[in-house]
Amino acid sequence: MAKTIDDPRNARSKRTRDALLAATRSILETDGFEALTMSAVAERAGVTRRSVYLHFDSRSALVSALFGYIAEQEDLASSLAQVEHAPDAVSALRAWVRHLVSYHPRVMLVDRAIQRVERTDPDAARHRETVTEAQLARCRRLAAGLAAEGRLASPWTVDTATDMLWGLIATDLFERLLTGRSWSSSSLEEHLWALCQATFVTTE
Repeated sequence: MAKTIDDPRNARSKRTRDALLAATRSILETDGFEALTMSAVAERAGVTRRSVYLHFDSRSALVSALFGYIAEQEDLASSLAQVEHAPDAVSALRAWVRHLVSYHPRVMLVDRAIQRVERTDPDAARHRETVTEAQLARCRRLAAGLAAEGRLASPWTVDTATDMLWGLIATDLFERLLTGRSWSSSSLEEHLWALCQATFVTTE
């Protein structure tokens, strides 16, 4: 098999790589993880299977690149900027809630597709692990910040607050409220912040 293009430096190569990842995302969102094959990606992207293999030598490599691609397309860095630059830990938690409500609904279809098969598909499991590690790291920084400033409410520890904050990112929670109960994004943000503030932030 031909060597893959690990670092697409020219614009045409980057466009092709992005088109393949866009096709991958589209397949997951519309047809599910079970439909994700190299042939399906080639067809959806309008290229040959050879073009797919020039950029990704396996489906596993394609899925591994998906996290970074989605983060770039949805501008994850900008969404998290207010969290990173918040003046204190409580403000960071408030910004994190705002980020969640803005960002997570845009990636829920992919998350749901991964969730359906992660127990049986190694590629899906690896993608889930990548996402989970990033989410837990963010939640730990929030919890540790509250603790360092003396604002983490009892009986929470950094470890338990980390886990509970991570649990609040569950796609089921967002789907049930936004879709099942027809909450608006603004209402979800308001009440999720009220929940986080009352639960994790000490008033002392």
